[in-house]
Amino acid sequence: MRIVGCCGVLYGTAVIVQRIARGVTEVLAPAVLVSVLLVLLAVHGAPSVGRGLLLGVVAALFESVLPFLYILRGVRRGELTDRHVGDHRQRRGPLLVGLVSVAVGFVVLVGLDAQQELLAAVVAGGVGLVVAAVVNHWWKMSIHTAVAAGALVILMLVYGWLLIVTAPLAGLVGWSRVALKDHTVAQVVVGAVVGAVVAGGVFSALR
Repeated sequence: MRIVGCCGVLYGTAVIVQRIARGVTEVLAPAVLVSVLLVLLAVHGAPSVGRGLLLGVVAALFESVLPFLYILRGVRRGELTDRHVGDHRQRRGPLLVGLVSVAVGFVVLVGLDAQQELLAAVVAGGVGLVVAAVVNHWWKMSIHTAVAAGALVILMLVYGWLLIVTAPLAGLVGWSRVALKDHTVAQVVVGAVVGAVVAGGVFSALR
C-alpha cells in the first residue's frame, strides 16, 4: 500500500509539474512577449502615451498577432501539429510568413514616423526570424527561449540593467520547454544565446 501511495504522489506531482510548465509556455509564449516588448518600447519613446500605444499596437499586429493567426489557421487545417509548431520541419512556412509580415509592418511604422527604438526592435525581430528559419531547417532551436532572452536584453538596454532581475523568467521559459519535452537542454540554451546576441546586437546598432 505504501508503494502504491508513493506512486500516486509521484504521478500527481508529475501532472502538476506538466501543468505549470504548460502554463509558463503559454503565458510567456513568443507572441505574448513580442507584443508586450513592442508596446513598452513604443510608449517609452513616444511624445504621448496615446501615440505610443497606437504605434505599439501596430507593431505588435504585424510582428506578432498576424503571424500567430497564420499559425492558428494552419493548426485548424491540420497543416501544423500545434500552435507552437513542435515539428521543426513545419516551421519554415510560419517563419517566412512572419518575416513578410514584419517587413510590411516596418514600412507601415516608417510611414507613421515611429521612433528609432521601435523600428530597431522590429528589424531585430526580423533578423531573428531569418536566423531561426536557417537554424530550424536542420535543428529544432527553441524560439521560446530565443525570444525571451532577446526581449530581456532589449528591455535592459532601454530601461536599464536593473531589469536583469527578470532574467529568471527567461530561465523559467527554458525549463518549461524541457519539462514538456518539446526541446532538449542544448536547444533551449542555444536558443537563448542566439536570441540575446542577435536581438542585442541588431538593436544596439540601429537604435
